[in-house]
Amino acid sequence: MTDMHTASKETPAWTTSGYFMLIILIALFVMTAARFMGVAAGNVSENDILGFLLGMILGPIGFVLIAKGFYIIQPNQAAAITLFGSYRGTDRSHGLRWVWPWMSKTRVSVRANNVVSEKLKVNDLRGNPIEIACNVVWRVSDTAQALFDVDDYKAFVIVQIESAVRSIGSRYPYDDIEHMEVTLRGNHDQINDELRTELNARLVLAGITVDECGLTHLAYAPEIAGAMLRRQQAEAVISARRKLVEGAVSMVELALNQLSEKGVVELDATQRAVLVSNLMVVLCGERDAQPTLNAGSI
Repeated sequence: MTDMHTASKETPAWTTSGYFMLIILIALFVMTAARFMGVAAGNVSENDILGFLLGMILGPIGFVLIAKGFYIIQPNQAAAITLFGSYRGTDRSHGLRWVWPWMSKTRVSVRANNVVSEKLKVNDLRGNPIEIACNVVWRVSDTAQALFDVDDYKAFVIVQIESAVRSIGSRYPYDDIEHMEVTLRGNHDQINDELRTELNARLVLAGITVDECGLTHLAYAPEIAGAMLRRQQAEAVISARRKLVEGAVSMVELALNQLSEKGVVELDATQRAVLVSNLMVVLCGERDAQPTLNAGSI
């Protein structure tokens, strides 16, 4: 037999303004004091004495019961109302409030919270160990779920942030020199949006909404940082060389076409090969070319 979990849902609670009940409390105090002074002045009947004794018993009880129902809600704060363990709704009206004295009040902050996660060591998509951390701005959107569906919603947020960061970190490579795929280092906006979406999906159980999140730390783990730096440098050199060769080939092709079209010089296959070789050496070399004068053939 499977135990199905039923999610709680926030509903408005019946409460009233505390200022109205404060006026009633003051009026009760004044009436009790007036009755006491009237009896103390004498000339009272047996009914007045009985009313006085009854008032002296019930007055303090009523005073305590009314006073016990007062509570204060700060701006961006809510109070979950329960009756003998049963949820009766949430009061989000700030100021002096009042509810039946036998109701329990649990205050919950609905302000935005900022959490910076610890640096986590994760293997990226290519298996390289990396260090990753993020900043998350979250708030309680459903007080009933936050209080009654998880044991400690703040601890729950921390654990789910760690899980989401590990999931995102292992889903993409750290970097791609060719820029052909989504990477953690090169696609910040996409990674941050996906992290926010995943966190909202994980935290909906606790009535938590993530307003903003983003990676604050991303680096290779120290044990491979040096090797990966050399790899990045080598990949950058290879990429630069490839671009250089592609450009040199285009320039050589352009030079040969223009020489042929304008009839500057007629070259046979051997001469064209020599010219291509010389141009490639000049264009791809790392040093400036030194011109030489050839008085004979090419």
